[in-house]
Amino acid sequence: MRIIQGKFKGKRLIAPKNLPVRPTTDQAKEALFTILSNQFDFEDIHLLDLFSGTGNISYECASRGCKNITAVDRSFHCIDFITKTSKSLQIEGIKIIKADVFNFLANEHKSYDLIFADPPYDLPNLQNIVHLVFQKKLLKPWGWLVLEHVTLLKMDHLTNFRETRTYGNSTFSIFELVKTKNE
Repeated sequence: MRIIQGKFKGKRLIAPKNLPVRPTTDQAKEALFTILSNQFDFEDIHLLDLFSGTGNISYECASRGCKNITAVDRSFHCIDFITKTSKSLQIEGIKIIKADVFNFLANEHKSYDLIFADPPYDLPNLQNIVHLVFQKKLLKPWGWLVLEHVTLLKMDHLTNFRETRTYGNSTFSIFELVKTKNE
C-alpha cells in the first residue's frame, strides 16, 4: 500500500502477511479521496476509522493534515501494526483502540465529521453500522459515513443515503447527516 497525497506522498508501507485484512486498493482509495478532498478540509476534521485494519485510511488522512483520528480494530496484530506505523511516521493526534466495532459504536458519545468503515465483506448485517452511527448521533451536521462493501450489496434504501461509488468489486456507500434550518 502507498500513501497517495500529502506530506507522506509516495510512502510505501508493507503490512505483515498475518494481518486479517483486505486493504482498500490504491485505485479505489485515490478515487475516494478525490471525492473527500472536495468535501472536507482534512486539517479541521475528526475522523473515525472503523475496521481500520492496516490503518491505510488513517495514514492517508494524517498525510493530508488530519490531527484528530480514532482508529478502531479488534485484531491485536492490526492494532500493533497501526501503532508501530504511526510512531514511525510520527503521526500526532491518532488514538488507536482495540475493540469490537459494534461494541465501540454502542458506547461512543463523540461525534465525527467523517466516519470510514471497511468491514469484512462477509460480515453479516452491515447495515447495522449505518443504523448505529445515526442512532447514536456519531456524525456532526453535514458529516459523512463512508461504508466500503462488496458491489453486489445495495445500501441505497437506508436512511441518510447520499450516493454510491463503485470501483471493481468494491463499492463505497456514502451517507450524510443533513441538517435543516429548523434542526
